[in-house]
Amino acid sequence: MAVVSLRLNKEEENMVNFLSDYYEQDKSSLIKYSLKELYEDIIDRQAINDYESKEEKGDVKFVDSNELIEMIKSKQKVKN
Repeated sequence: MAVVSLRLNKEEENMVNFLSDYYEQDKSSLIKYSLKELYEDIIDRQAINDYESKEEKGDVKFVDSNELIEMIKSKQKVKN
């Protein structure tokens, strides 16, 4: 496990202390959680960009709820 030293100015230290108290987490857990959230934001942005690229090329299609309901109904009729 890596140990990271973090230097904070007084304002940053106050923010970490406040958030630690507010979320009832120790400072290390709070910082790890924040890092994970930031990383997940990047992954989400990549997924959105990939989808938007495919959408521009016409490789994906939006299906509204009415179409989905009709698809489900038609499959149920075939099974019965």
